[in-house]
Amino acid sequence: MSPPSSPTHHNIVILQGQYYKPLEFDLPPPFTHTTTVYPETPLSELHSRIHDATIIVTSVTPLDAVALSPQVTPYLQFIAVVAVGTDSIDLDACRKRGIVVSNTPNANVEAVSEHAIALYFAARRRVLEMHSLTRAGEWANRGTLMFDMLDRDRQPPLTCEDEVVGIIGYGAIGKRIAKLAQSLGMKVLISGRKGVTDPNASHPTQSDQVQRTPFDEVLKKSTVLFIAVPRTNSTLNMISTPELQSMSHQAVLVNVSRGGIVDEAALVTALKERWIMGAATDVFAKEPASPQNSLLLAEDTKDLNLTMLVDMMYI
Repeated sequence: MSPPSSPTHHNIVILQGQYYKPLEFDLPPPFTHTTTVYPETPLSELHSRIHDATIIVTSVTPLDAVALSPQVTPYLQFIAVVAVGTDSIDLDACRKRGIVVSNTPNANVEAVSEHAIALYFAARRRVLEMHSLTRAGEWANRGTLMFDMLDRDRQPPLTCEDEVVGIIGYGAIGKRIAKLAQSLGMKVLISGRKGVTDPNASHPTQSDQVQRTPFDEVLKKSTVLFIAVPRTNSTLNMISTPELQSMSHQAVLVNVSRGGIVDEAALVTALKERWIMGAATDVFAKEPASPQNSLLLAEDTKDLNLTMLVDMMYI
């Protein structure tokens, strides 16, 4: 690829083409374009691939201030994020240069919401643990595996009609999770913003007219907590030791938002000390996650009720 041949010619670079359907561009005259598609882009090759781009299409490839500097991307005008979140993009750097950034609202709402419900069942019913024990022949050895599913009070798993669901983040995904939970017979509480005393007064122009419950009250009352908020400075470590200690010991926490919103060290402690019953996540503070960079994947978490999946991007 070479620099744009004219002000009306665009070099479009797709950094993660394997994650979404082939994109076709039809620019109105007099604009022309050249499209380069990379199935995946390792960080070691990022700068060379985007140097001549006027338009970048990506999903979660990090574009920091260096990548967005005039030295690395001198021709860049527009970044299209094929995802809801834009936390992988340095938005301040874009603002300074006048680079426009778009996201994809409501992307994968159905898939993410159903995935969240699946994670809930996996954690509540210890599906992966029961699968492993059964395959290992423990049913025959012990005669029963039912006692492995009991909580710290030796009580069986809650049923859907017993559950009180707390939704933190009432965007498109939070709304869909709430609807699915209600259809399963669960009671649903919609959380207000953390630190806000009157959560309904903080949403005076809300169009959904949903009654919100104070954040701290949602934590205490919920037996299932779904987190579906964007990653911002205000949501980092939103759930940490004080929040986990205030939750019911029957609670299951499901994070389908972003890594870093739940304090991973605090979550591991909560599971070890049995402050909560279980957790499930497909996002990590550092990604790609490995035993070398994630506390959740450390050797001493293998026996915890912690269901973890890689971020499948729900495509």
